[in-house]
Amino acid sequence: MSRKVIIALNTAWNLVNFRTGLIQATVAAGYEVVAVAPQDDYAIRLTALGCRYVPLPMDNKGTHPGRDLLLLWRFFRLMRCEKPDIYLGYTVKPNIYGSLAAHLLAVPVINNIAGLGSVFIKGGWLNWLVRSLYRVALSHSAKVFFQNRDDRTLFVSGNLVADAMTDLLPGSGIDLTRFMPLPLPNKNPLRFLLIARMLWDKGVGEFVEAARILRKQGLDAEFCLLGFLDVQNPAAISRLQMNEWVEEGVIRYLGVSDNVAEEIALADCVVLPSYREGIPRTLLEAAAMARPLVTTDSVGCRNVVDDGINGYLCQPRDATDLADKISEIIALSHAERTAMGLRGRKKMEQEFDEQIVINKYLRVIEEILR
Repeated sequence: MSRKVIIALNTAWNLVNFRTGLIQATVAAGYEVVAVAPQDDYAIRLTALGCRYVPLPMDNKGTHPGRDLLLLWRFFRLMRCEKPDIYLGYTVKPNIYGSLAAHLLAVPVINNIAGLGSVFIKGGWLNWLVRSLYRVALSHSAKVFFQNRDDRTLFVSGNLVADAMTDLLPGSGIDLTRFMPLPLPNKNPLRFLLIARMLWDKGVGEFVEAARILRKQGLDAEFCLLGFLDVQNPAAISRLQMNEWVEEGVIRYLGVSDNVAEEIALADCVVLPSYREGIPRTLLEAAAMARPLVTTDSVGCRNVVDDGINGYLCQPRDATDLADKISEIIALSHAERTAMGLRGRKKMEQEFDEQIVINKYLRVIEEILR
């Protein structure tokens, strides 16, 4: 009888886009995999990966104690019914409430802290609450993976987790066979693309302001946004705000896409002025496709860019500095931008191959269940 692994995230979209390789590899290794997330349009795709999908309603961004207790009960009921041999948790609520339920039933837990989000950026009482919940939820985990040293240090120094149970991963890794190098477009104007959920914390406002600055300077470039609008998040950018930017003529909003590689291929440079990340997947994808990058010298983002080598780093929350770095990309020749992008591809091959992540997970799972 095969061992059973539950993997839980806050959206099925997240499972399909970021954990496909891990799910397929875990199934191929002989495990029964149960994928758990709230129902969305991507849930139907999960069974094609060889796993079984179980929907679990989740108020991802809410802080109502009653709804969170209900989520804990749902996880407990799921674990008691499925009787998994191991639980893999990602994103805040599956990491906290899924882990607590697993601990109550003596199910071994592997957590992945993939960026800390707006709660850790802003501080306040919610920061204190989330830290306290993490401290309890991670206290009995078998392994806690982090995607960058800064987040790991923050959790260890804050006594949220014991150093001995932590390890580092290169983000979620990148499938180097899916995201292949493609020649840069050789036309004007240059296209700069920001791919993210449309949140202020992703630096979308700074990107728009940088576009305004460069336009006033007479630089000819196209600025595009790709990603979900109206997301359930206190830092969400409204559709009204997006429409105002589009009408102003400062940016193009491309909506959402199930083929991000297609959009990256049309870009000359991918930009992410985020305030804080785990390891930003969109930058990994763009670098794997040999695109130069501009991102912030902030937690997680700086891991992907060697300044001046495969892109440029700017100061967080600084639209003027962002505009300066974008103008440096514009000033490069096509050959120089191409060389910069190819150095990014080499960095992905050496440091961020998805297989590194998969192998670490399978090794830890085998050690726990031995």
